[in-house]
Amino acid sequence: MIRTLLLLCLTVWLRAADKPNIVFILADDLGWADTSLYGHTDFYRTPHIARLAERGLTFTRAYSASPLCSPTRAAILTGISPARIGVTAPQCHLPQVTLESSTTEKGPPHKKSTVPTSASRLRTEFRTIAEALKDAGYATGHFGKWHLGPDPFSPLQQGFDVDIPHFAGPGPSGGFVAPWNYKDFDPDPAIPDQHIEDRMALEAVAWMAKHKDQPFFLNYWMFSVHAPFDAKQALIRKYDQVMDPHDEQRCPTYAAMIESMDDAVGTLVAALERFDVLDNTVIIFTSDNGGNMYDYVGQDHPTSNRPLRGGKATIFEGGTRVPCVIAWPGKTKPGGRSDAIVQSEDFYPTILRGIGIEPVAQKTLDGIDITPTFNGGSLDREAVFQYFPHDPPVPDWLPPSVAVQRGDWKLIRIFHDGEDGAHRYLLYNLKDDIGETKNLAAEKPDVVEQLDALIETFLKDTGAARPLPNPNFDPAKYDPNQIGVPKRKPPGNKPQQKK
Repeated sequence: MIRTLLLLCLTVWLRAADKPNIVFILADDLGWADTSLYGHTDFYRTPHIARLAERGLTFTRAYSASPLCSPTRAAILTGISPARIGVTAPQCHLPQVTLESSTTEKGPPHKKSTVPTSASRLRTEFRTIAEALKDAGYATGHFGKWHLGPDPFSPLQQGFDVDIPHFAGPGPSGGFVAPWNYKDFDPDPAIPDQHIEDRMALEAVAWMAKHKDQPFFLNYWMFSVHAPFDAKQALIRKYDQVMDPHDEQRCPTYAAMIESMDDAVGTLVAALERFDVLDNTVIIFTSDNGGNMYDYVGQDHPTSNRPLRGGKATIFEGGTRVPCVIAWPGKTKPGGRSDAIVQSEDFYPTILRGIGIEPVAQKTLDGIDITPTFNGGSLDREAVFQYFPHDPPVPDWLPPSVAVQRGDWKLIRIFHDGEDGAHRYLLYNLKDDIGETKNLAAEKPDVVEQLDALIETFLKDTGAARPLPNPNFDPAKYDPNQIGVPKRKPPGNKPQQKK
């Protein structure tokens, strides 16, 4: 028996010995225009992310699975659409355990459609990428935000050997700058003004140091740059001195948060180089959804997603188009760029198949292997989808919707928002109208019909819990002119920064 176990361990070790390390860096609420990758900002400075792009391939049309965080996180881990998983809203920190999504029969009288109930946990029956890599001999570590459920749905039950700081909440607990509030994860008293990403990156480096002689999977899911808006005082002062009051991106606190986020990327990459494993490490950098352009920091919004429309919690481009870099030594061309359409679900099959593991245990994959793009190739799929059957009252909000993209065309189906319970449609040509300003649905009924057929097939295939016509709908209490109108909170005072 002992001999058999030793042989099994040796087999796994030999199989893993020639595999690359994998570092997956996921920013939180980082918009497509919030880095220097796409030439839309001079105020935010991301030199470490830029250097990572010089090592690898930058995607100009990368999309999150959802405009909100938990659904995207579930999609990354499983390769499965939120519509199929059932996690369609970021409710995984709530105490109520809901394992499957479901339809809702009724809604308030001012809404034409109902809003489905989202699952509040990522079920452990789904096989995560961490579980697949662990079985292949990888050490697996999760650092940072999770937001897919506490124990028994935490990273420790989803394939990760360690989870630091083992926190299930939606954002940083107590702010970014010490003192923060995590159990058994106190700030270093010798470092004044310590930022959570500084500490997290050092913890991740220490973990990598222990496993540098074996393949490892570091899942570094940042708390940055989610609210609350908090940063090092010295950095805030630095950006306050160079801020252009006429620029839409002018928030010194947010710029300081971006710099600390970028510094963490630099810390991780520098450690890989110091350990002499950088050339055998796959690094992926992306975000879970678009930028937060509706909260306030003092009198200003944190950021702008220009030239995109909308932002976090909207299904327009600003809510789902995200920065993305993949640096895969020997596979991606250094400094390359790709305009292929990729999305969160694609990372799972791309990583596994890229290292020679067939993800056979997953019954259904909605993502595809995007390695053909590494050499300038095209992808063999018809379309990508974002399912968002919710309607949080943020700028450019829409009633419950689903979007499909095929080539330059994007169609949004707004459930039951037309006449007599019919759907309403928004059609955009993103090549000509990246800001989604001109709805071409009336001019291109054939395109609407073709793309809507793809939506219908997608919804049936995933078994999505759909919005239904609302039997309580009262036309007298409904104002269609309010759709897409920001329901802004009044500007508050700038939060007191920690000393």
